[in-house]
Amino acid sequence: MTDALREMTVGTGAGLETADMVLNIGPQHPSTHGVLRLKLTLDGERVVACDPVVGYMHRGAEKLFEVRDYRQIIMLANRHDWLSAFSNELGVVLAVERLMGIEVPERAVWLRMALAELNRVLNHLMFLGSYPLEIGAITPMFYAFRERETLQAVMEEVSGGRIHYMFNRVGGLKEEVPAGWTKRARQAVGAVRRRMPDLAGVIHKNDIFLARTVGVGVLSAADAAAFGASGPVARASGLDFDVRRDEPYLFYDQLDVPVVTRTAGDCHARFEMLLEQVYVSLDLIEQCLDRVERISGPVNVRLPKVVKAPEGHTYAWTENPLGVNGYYLVSRGEKTPWRLKLRTASYANVQALATLIPGCLVPDLIAILGSMFFVVGDIDK
Repeated sequence: MTDALREMTVGTGAGLETADMVLNIGPQHPSTHGVLRLKLTLDGERVVACDPVVGYMHRGAEKLFEVRDYRQIIMLANRHDWLSAFSNELGVVLAVERLMGIEVPERAVWLRMALAELNRVLNHLMFLGSYPLEIGAITPMFYAFRERETLQAVMEEVSGGRIHYMFNRVGGLKEEVPAGWTKRARQAVGAVRRRMPDLAGVIHKNDIFLARTVGVGVLSAADAAAFGASGPVARASGLDFDVRRDEPYLFYDQLDVPVVTRTAGDCHARFEMLLEQVYVSLDLIEQCLDRVERISGPVNVRLPKVVKAPEGHTYAWTENPLGVNGYYLVSRGEKTPWRLKLRTASYANVQALATLIPGCLVPDLIAILGSMFFVVGDIDK
């Protein structure tokens, strides 16, 4: 090679000529947010460009769906967002039921709604505890997990599972809830509602937490819409959209679903969204339990030994805890789907990092990353 060697100086300070440096954040272990890689271009401590690199955890879920029957798919579907397993299952069975023209018993529908909202609170409590931990506050984790365990006991009693519930079935639910379960569920909801101010107080009075989140990582409503963001991330930027209210499924059209929004679009607004949505979901759970206690009857329908969806296609989307989750089902009349396309909330939300992170400082990177509330299994599906 005849080209002369070029000397590069990387740094900051008076009189130094600086050059951009490329830095890799991750890929990390699944015990953090998951195996996500951020390829950053830095000018000193300021991020010039961010390229989210996904795919390290890819498991080919959509291809696995195609070689399993409609009962087996439920087990696979509840694993891509492991904090929202019940909601994941729900989307699959709604798509199959819609294609088969199955009418689900009324009691099963109200139970599904109660359990879906319980799952939403469990999801939000995880992030309400883990997000402050990522930026140096350990105490909120203990408060959040105290409430999680209270509600986990209710979910575990009804389904037998702590994370992967496997309680939805095509045509309804796996089985009737245990005797007295609605009373115990009400007690758990009441206990969590009374104690939530403890968690909120620890955060809202913390000057360090406020300094790390207020005005940091601002996502505009236009950018949120352009990237297809949804759920708490989008509503914190002012996008007033919630599938439960705007295109209701199950019996959400019979309830008043308050949609919490913010306009700041920063890390603090996204965190506050989760706090307020916990209260909304606790209210919805109690309303659903009221209906369950007044309605008797079966919780599923009798199905043939082999479930075959008729030829056709349908799309079922639900308001999952992290945002819009959709299943596009195409059937050719067999016992397995010809195609089952999965649209996840985290995949769309994380794309916004390319706009959010440039311009921020490296110390703010983790605060922004954590506030996007994603699960990498939901990205690398």
